[in-house]
Amino acid sequence: MTANPPIVQDPHDPAFYRDPAALYRVWHANPGPIWWQQFGFWCLKEFSAVDAALRDRRLKRLAPAEDGGCMAPVWPAHMNAFARTEAHSLLALEGDAHTRLRRYVAATFSSRRIAQLESTIRTVAHEAVDRLAEQTTADLLEWARHIPVVVIARLLGVPEAHGAQLLSWSNAMVRVYTLTQSRADEDAAEAAAEAFEHYLMDLVSKRRTHPLDDLISELCTLTGDDHLQDAEIVSTAILLLNAGHEATVHQLGNAVVTLVEHKAVASWFDTPDKRAGVVQELGRYRTPLHLFTRYAQQDMSLGHGITLKRGEQVGLLLGAANHDPARFVDPWRFDPDRKDGATLGFGAGVHYCTGVPLARLEIGIALQVLFDRLPQLTLAEPPLVSDTWHFHGHERLRVHPHGTVGNARASGRTRVARAPDHPAVPNHDQAQS
Repeated sequence: MTANPPIVQDPHDPAFYRDPAALYRVWHANPGPIWWQQFGFWCLKEFSAVDAALRDRRLKRLAPAEDGGCMAPVWPAHMNAFARTEAHSLLALEGDAHTRLRRYVAATFSSRRIAQLESTIRTVAHEAVDRLAEQTTADLLEWARHIPVVVIARLLGVPEAHGAQLLSWSNAMVRVYTLTQSRADEDAAEAAAEAFEHYLMDLVSKRRTHPLDDLISELCTLTGDDHLQDAEIVSTAILLLNAGHEATVHQLGNAVVTLVEHKAVASWFDTPDKRAGVVQELGRYRTPLHLFTRYAQQDMSLGHGITLKRGEQVGLLLGAANHDPARFVDPWRFDPDRKDGATLGFGAGVHYCTGVPLARLEIGIALQVLFDRLPQLTLAEPPLVSDTWHFHGHERLRVHPHGTVGNARASGRTRVARAPDHPAVPNHDQAQS
């Protein structure tokens, strides 16, 4: 078999970033990798191919070095502070260095510790709905932002009163992971990284002297061969906040749009198993993260007559993989009772997201509380999707918490509704209103 024709698709095209699943449907008509001209590399889109690539040790997050190892990420000279905060990030490490640091972080996300957070998450979720319920019309993203930032702040030991500032820094920094950032985005990320680094260095200094029951204190009190440098702790804390907040907010917003469209009822969440299944299907149906990239560590075949040379990048299209008709029955249909459910939205292999148990628990409880207390919730206007295809989410999501006159959403009857062919936004013509 031969390669598909090159794809010319601007990631900033509103028709695409509002509704990437519609184009994935077209791309899946022809199997095999695609050459995405705007990015200048091959992309894998089938579930099996993306899953295999995420687990393939010939493909790594970092480019190969001459000595057989991996090169550290190279950032522009005007991003020195950002580069420092990235230097010890799990996303910028491979091999023994990655294994060592991941071991400490993974211990924090143990099933025991996550279970202990359930009551905290539920309390925070109710507090967020309390504020939402006081309004006739509200931006649901305020609710979506509040829950994960409070939870991750408590986990890290960062004062909740500083949440708004942490969010501002996080939002600025993640813009440079999209492969489509501007110089203004890079300058904003640099300023945010410098401020964030200074803030956390001060906090680490305090925790080394007066440790508390939080993750930063745990990392500060490691001794002997396990001792972590301040810079390692800062990189880890920034990664956990950025990753632990950004994707969860996007997924909560995406989930609410999906659940309103499909007339969700609270019974979808009334047991842990049902809740977990719905959360997984929500992550598959409207994937928050659509692209990971990997570097070939040696010459290798991608199949279909395509060879990837050592040092070349390959794109892994997570959103497309989650809509692969070869893997899912009717992949463009949202089904809370789906039996073939799975998602690659959190990656796979050695870089599989360590915070998945926490993210799924947060999302499940937040949605359960929301639809239990506000069963009449409706969209007040078409969702405004962000011009960030890489991180698929919303810029504005206005809702009526108590519904509108004549609204009969809460029927009390669970049903599986067929999604429209273009699932991301019900009405494209009004999406930017």
